[in-house]
Order: sequence, then C-alpha cells, then structure tokens
Amino acid sequence: MNNKKFSLGSVVGIASVVLVLGYFLFRTAPQAVPQARDNMHSSSGASVSNSVLNSLIGKPLPNIQLTDKNGKIYTAESFKGKNTVLFFNEGLMCYPACWNQIAMFGSDARFNTDTVQALSVVMDSSSEWQSAIEKMPELAKSKTLFDVDGDTSRKLGLLTLPSSMHRGSLPGHSYIVLDRNGIVKEVRDDPNMAIANDLLIEKIAKF
Repeated sequence: MNNKKFSLGSVVGIASVVLVLGYFLFRTAPQAVPQARDNMHSSSGASVSNSVLNSLIGKPLPNIQLTDKNGKIYTAESFKGKNTVLFFNEGLMCYPACWNQIAMFGSDARFNTDTVQALSVVMDSSSEWQSAIEKMPELAKSKTLFDVDGDTSRKLGLLTLPSSMHRGSLPGHSYIVLDRNGIVKEVRDDPNMAIANDLLIEKIAKF
C-alpha cells in the first residue's frame, strides 16, 4: 500500500515538474519571425503605417524638387507621361540591399521602356554617389535622383516609416508609384528590403 502511494506521489510530482519546465521553456523560446507580406497600398490593399504617405494615394505628388547628376531639376510634372516608380532609400548607407534594388531597376528592361520608368532617390550628393558606382558599376545603369537636403523625403513622410533604420534622418526602403498622369497609385514601405521588381510590374499592369 505504501509502495502504491509512493508511486502515485512520484508520478504526480514528476508531472508537476514537467509542466512547470514546459511552461518556462515556452515563455523563453524564440518566437517565429512573420513572413514578409505584400504591403503595397491601394484602395483595397493594406496600408503602410504612415498617414502622410497614405494620404498621397489618388492624388498628384505635392510640389517636390529633385536633381540628377547633371543638376537637371525634376518636379512632379517631370514624371508625367510614364508609369513611374520612385524608390526612396538610404543610398550609401544601405549596402547591399538598396544597392541591389537600384542595380536591378537599371538592368530590368521592364523599367526602361516608353511607358514605364524607375528612378531611385538618395540623399547623398552626386559626387558621393559616384563612389558607390565605382564599387558596384551596375549602379550606373540605373536612373538616380538626388534629394540632398532631404526636403522631398521629409515632405512625403518617408523619414519615419518602419523601414527607416536612421529614423528622422534618412528614408529606408520605400516606393511611390505614379501613373502616366502623375497620380500616386501605390505606395510601399518594405522593412525586409527585398527586390520588388515583379510585384511593382504586377501593380503597374493593373493601372
């Protein structure tokens, strides 16, 4: 009888220890990382977490000013006539992710046609960006614009998005897509900093 009581007590004790250990192991175990998702915003899509950027949807770009390597000035009017992707990123600070996306735009024929164009926007100067091209010559194939003072990035709400690793100072990895009339149709902020060519072309095809 004593042996039975001892056995039953032992079983209960062991079970209690297992449950307690299991609870603490579960609490301290690393949680699964969520899979990347399409956070492209449209009238029926998910929105990025920035009210300023979201407010651009369905409207022309506000008055902005960017320059190319030759000092040519680009305003919102400059993008009319083509479906346009503006890729705002950290520039020199974002190797290799942003550099890879910029280079991919330059080498992807789908973004260099009479109807579709992609322009990457960095806050570095043209001379600073030349050092990146020397390290990755493929960057020279991409059309790059410069927002040296950050006025455009700030005005469009691009400095405080989830992808902004230098919050308040530099944009992260964000896209603004315009139709041929210069109307903002899609916005996308990507903290995963993935290559978005296929997704962007899919969206543009629906305009």
